[in-house]
Amino acid sequence: MSDQPAASTPATSEEDVFEQKRVRLEKRDKLNAGAALGGGAYPVSVPVTTTIPAVRAEWGHLEETPGTESGATVGVAGRVVFQRNTGKLCFASLQAGDGTRIQAMVSLAEVGEESLAQYKELTDLGDHLFISGEVISSRRGELSIMVTSWQVAAKALAPLPNMYIELNEETKVRQRYLDLIQREQARTNVVTRARTMSSLRQTFAERNYLEVETPMLQTMHGGASARPFVTHSNAFDTELYLRIAPELYLKRAVVGGLDRVFEINRNFRNEGADSTHSPEFAMLEAYESYTDYNGIADLTQDLIQNAALAANVGSDREGTHVVKWADGTLFDLGGNWDRISMYGTLSEAAGREITPATSVADLQAIADAEGVEVHLANHGKLVEELWEHFVKDGLTKPTFVMDFPVETSPLTRHHRSIEGVVEKWDLYIRGFELATGYSELVDPVVQRERFTQQAAEAARGDVEAMGVDEDFLRALEHGMPPAGGMGMGMDRLLMALTGLGIRETILFPLVK
Repeated sequence: MSDQPAASTPATSEEDVFEQKRVRLEKRDKLNAGAALGGGAYPVSVPVTTTIPAVRAEWGHLEETPGTESGATVGVAGRVVFQRNTGKLCFASLQAGDGTRIQAMVSLAEVGEESLAQYKELTDLGDHLFISGEVISSRRGELSIMVTSWQVAAKALAPLPNMYIELNEETKVRQRYLDLIQREQARTNVVTRARTMSSLRQTFAERNYLEVETPMLQTMHGGASARPFVTHSNAFDTELYLRIAPELYLKRAVVGGLDRVFEINRNFRNEGADSTHSPEFAMLEAYESYTDYNGIADLTQDLIQNAALAANVGSDREGTHVVKWADGTLFDLGGNWDRISMYGTLSEAAGREITPATSVADLQAIADAEGVEVHLANHGKLVEELWEHFVKDGLTKPTFVMDFPVETSPLTRHHRSIEGVVEKWDLYIRGFELATGYSELVDPVVQRERFTQQAAEAARGDVEAMGVDEDFLRALEHGMPPAGGMGMGMDRLLMALTGLGIRETILFPLVK
C-alpha cells in the first residue's frame, strides 16, 4: 500500500485550494458539532499509549510473516499522508514527526457502519489522526493497526502538497513546515544540528568550561568587523545595536575570574546574504585562560571531530570522522589538520615574496593586475583580499591559516616573533571560513591604540570598524590573564558536516 500513489492528489491551483479549504471548514464544523466524535476538530488531548516509531521497533518483525496478529492493542497518532477509501475497508498511512509511518486499516467489521461513514466523510490528507487497535501484519506483509476506534486529533484546513513531488526551493525555505513533513533530508538536518549542539556542549563540559549568556542588545557594537543592525530603546531613549559578536562581554567574564567560558547564541550582521552568509546566524565563541591560539586550534579540532562522531551515530560510518554529504560525497574530518602561513602561501601563489613589510603601493599594484578591488585599502586588507583571490578556493580539506596582518585584527595579540603580524588563525573547510581563533590581546594600552585606529578607519567611511569601547578598556585595566579565544559559525559547521548551503542548515532562515 505504501508504494502506491495517493488516491487523490491535492490540487495546487489557488482556486482548487480555496475550494478544498471551504470543504474542510465544513468538516471542521461537523466535527465540532458532533459530541459523539470526541473533542471536536481540535481536542485537548487524545489517549495515545505509544508512538509509531516504538510500534515499528517492537513489532516490525511481523512484516516477515504476512497476515500475522500480535494480540497487542496500541493507541497512536500521526499525520495522514496517504488515504484510500473503499467500500468496507479503508487504508491510511500515518506519519510520525520523524517520518516513520504505519498503515491504519479502518474496517466495517471493527468500527461499525456509522463510524466508518464518519471516517470517510470527515478525514482528509494532512489531518492528525488518533487510532486504537491491534498491531498486525496485513496480507501484503505491511505492519498495520486494525482500527477499533479513531478520532481526529487536529483537522488540517489547508491541503498538503503532493508527497511524491519534491517542493521547489522557494517553498522549502518559506514553508519549512511542509519541507519537514515531506522530505527526509530536511528532518535529518534538524536531528544532525541537535546532535551537533549537544556534542559541542559535552566537549566543553569535559574541559570544565562554563556556558554563559551575554547581551544581544548593546550600546556599542564590537567584537568583530561587521555592519550592525541599529534599533532604539524607548525605555532608555537611546540607540542600541543588535550584537555582531559576544566577544567583548565574554572577555569581561574572563577578567572576572571565569577562566573557561563559552556561548552559543545568535549574532546579527547587516550585510549581504548568500550561500555562506545569513544576516542572522548562530555563533559559538569560547575563551580559555592560560592558553594561546595553538591551544585553541586544538580545542576547535576536537569540537568539530566530536561533532562528526555525533552526526554519524546510527549510520554505517558510526565511530568515524568521515561524514556523508547530502550529494553522497564522503568527507574526512579526521586526523591532525594542516596549519599553513597566510603570507607564505600568498607568496607562493603570487609568485613573489609578500611580507608584513611589503608596501601598500606594491600590494595595490598586484591587486590591480589581478582585478581585485579592495575598499578603503590598507596593507592588511590588501593582503587578505589577495590571499582569498590566490589561495582560498584551493582549500578543501580542513586547514588552519595562521598569522594575519595586524591592521585587520584589532583584538589580537602581536605575534611573539614576527613583526607586523598577529597570532590569529582562520579555519577553512570546503573553501569557506568556518572558524577563527586568537591569542587574545589583553594589554589595555595596546588595545586602546587599536580601538583608536579602528575609530580612524570608521571616520574614513569604514562602516564595519569598531569604536572605542571605554567600558571594555576599563575591564582590561583590571587585568585579563593570557588567553586564547575562538569563534565558529554553527550554521557553517552544519554546512561542513552535511555539504549543504546555509539556508538548508538554518531551520527558519530569513527570506525577503
